[in-house]
Amino acid sequence: MSQFFEVHPENPQSRLLKQAVQLLERGGVLAVPTDSSYALVCHLDDKAAADRLRRIRQVDDKHHLTLLCRDLSELASYARVDNRQYRLLKLATPGPYTFILEASKEVPRRVSHPSRKTIGLRVPQHKTLRALLDLHDAPLLATTLILPDESEPLNDAHDIRERLEHELAGVIDAGACALEPTTVVDLTPMGTGGEPEVVRTGQGPLAPLGL
Repeated sequence: MSQFFEVHPENPQSRLLKQAVQLLERGGVLAVPTDSSYALVCHLDDKAAADRLRRIRQVDDKHHLTLLCRDLSELASYARVDNRQYRLLKLATPGPYTFILEASKEVPRRVSHPSRKTIGLRVPQHKTLRALLDLHDAPLLATTLILPDESEPLNDAHDIRERLEHELAGVIDAGACALEPTTVVDLTPMGTGGEPEVVRTGQGPLAPLGL
């Protein structure tokens, strides 16, 4: 039975989030709210938890997972970022964007894309998720909570718990999410003098990025 943490959306209770962090440290997979939809998250360095996260989603190692980071400096330690890329990232973080970048040595090879050696990175705005990241004191490995054979992410915490109570260690309920996906931008072409490529248009506006 997964634990259920009902937190205030504007002022999430630290004592509840600390309990959720303990579940992550013990190898649990959590369902958490984000800027876009609920996501599955786990400890970056826990292979068994990452395997469980992929199993729930039924995705293979070619599916880009995302690192949720607290800020741009943390993001830059998990990705190879040049000056051009950094300037663009600074315009967009925190915010509803996911950036694909070349993974640094800090990222375990098993979680980066097997052929491209890239990783998705994101600095969220969601207050509950930011508080969780602060308490966890490290990035979280994440993927959108879309169940196999479904096209829309789950957005109700009680429904998530009911459907996945034997798969998850916990569910954090901070109310419904926006249900509009992040804008995904591939920044890897910039490393060879090219331009960013928009992979998906979502919540994050492209104009501030000059795209």
